[in-house]
Amino acid sequence: MINRVVLVGRLTRDVELRYTGNGDAVGSFTIAVERNFTNRAGEREADFISCVIWRKPAENFANFTGKGAMVGVEGRIQTRTYDNNQGQKVYVTEVVVDNFQLLETRAQSEARRSQNGSAGNTGNTAPQSQSNFNIPNQQSNPFDSQFNNNASSASTNSQTSSSSSPFNTDTGNDSLDISDDDLPF
Repeated sequence: MINRVVLVGRLTRDVELRYTGNGDAVGSFTIAVERNFTNRAGEREADFISCVIWRKPAENFANFTGKGAMVGVEGRIQTRTYDNNQGQKVYVTEVVVDNFQLLETRAQSEARRSQNGSAGNTGNTAPQSQSNFNIPNQQSNPFDSQFNNNASSASTNSQTSSSSSPFNTDTGNDSLDISDDDLPF
């Protein structure tokens, strides 16, 4: 059986971080994922998908994201039921997140927060001095040249990536010496 979900979207609100009775962190949040097509009025609609994340990843996710953050999550769909206060059975479908990626740089995140009127530390982001994450800026990303249309930036990034390539040799030759016997096919 296969039950895998990959979503890319924006958080609709800050992550709600709580703790269970035995101290496990659990974060709940909703991701807005735009549809690939427009409706009859020419507007894009979005699906709002409930997600839950557990333990240390939940704490990290809550500390480094906020409302409007572009994130990618990977996990599985889970359904559960419970009885509410009125005695009615409630059915819940949610994504249990196993892995996540922050899809915007720190500068983009801070710019978005300042535009929303919540500049500075919003209370759920860790100060940079306490951060264990090293989120690279755009200039140091060796793969940025694939997505950047600016030729000067692309040439700078290709120079950076070639100097830090694991295939470079001390002789300065960038080619690999591979014979036909080395290939698996």
